[in-house]
Amino acid sequence: MSATTGVAPVSTAGRRSGARGGALRVIARRCLFYLGTAWAAITLNFLIPRVMPGDPASVIITQLAQRQPITPETEQAIRALFGQPEGNIAQQYVDYLGELSQGNLGLSTTYYPQPVWEVISTGLPWTLTLVGVTTVIAFLLGTGLGILSGSRPGRLADSVMAPLATLLGSMPYFWVGTLALLAFSVTVPWFPSQNGADLSLDPGFSLEFIASAIHHAVLPALTIIVSSIGGWFLGMRNMMITTIAEDYVQLAEAKGLSRWRVMMSYAARNAMLPQVAGLAISLGSVVGGSLLAEAVFAYPGVGYLFYQAVVSLDYPLMQALFLTISLSVLAANFVADSIYVLLDPRTREA
Repeated sequence: MSATTGVAPVSTAGRRSGARGGALRVIARRCLFYLGTAWAAITLNFLIPRVMPGDPASVIITQLAQRQPITPETEQAIRALFGQPEGNIAQQYVDYLGELSQGNLGLSTTYYPQPVWEVISTGLPWTLTLVGVTTVIAFLLGTGLGILSGSRPGRLADSVMAPLATLLGSMPYFWVGTLALLAFSVTVPWFPSQNGADLSLDPGFSLEFIASAIHHAVLPALTIIVSSIGGWFLGMRNMMITTIAEDYVQLAEAKGLSRWRVMMSYAARNAMLPQVAGLAISLGSVVGGSLLAEAVFAYPGVGYLFYQAVVSLDYPLMQALFLTISLSVLAANFVADSIYVLLDPRTREA
């Protein structure tokens, strides 16, 4: 008991325990929020195809009718296979949730009779490898250059890199990809213009296939890095300029600490928080692929599958891709929010 105030001091362990408890309560509340958002995404995924004109069964029947006449029995069987859009909506919703709980996302009309999940699983490895690796590379390069530029604003390096990053950040994927194709695939045929690897090779972990996959991925990877590095750079640069003006950074400089230690241990460490959260969200969006980049290079990832599904009116595939992308982005946002709660005590006050 304190002799002057009569109040028992709170131990360091007690403060840490209370902080952890507050963080866990905030994370639990946000977990409930994201579960509700996930349910809303699942419900929208059910409703949107049903308010759009047409249905998967009609697409399949139309495609088959162009080849040969369709009997009423065949038409009825196809409609039973893809569900009855004119049936009771509540019963359809219950059936949809039941099938979803079993991992059944339906059959693709483009790749019929292949299940939708099998189609997506063929594109996921390509997208996760290409977009995942390029996202991390762009993050590391952009953040590192942003620290360098923001630590000395107005200097020669900053005067050159900031306008260049602004220019790169304003370039759309498809335009950069088209220029890359024209320069390095048409004018100078150094790299292939489409596919993820040589089609004559069997997919696997052989050196020949891996070398071919890397060769085919150079242009799409270059397109994604060039188009996204500017955003990472500008975000980190602006945060560094704001952070080095804070009192605690100036106090560290006044204590005589080296500029490198002040910039890295004080300024960059705190300015990095929004970047880390942005990286978590970007990695969640990796599942969706880079639609425009993959479409330009006909790269066999999830983005290109989405493009094919839209062109072919493959409703089950579009529905499954929308759901997969939505849930992955929600999961990434939840991870980013949780990181903020654990690293920044101010976020626990909400």
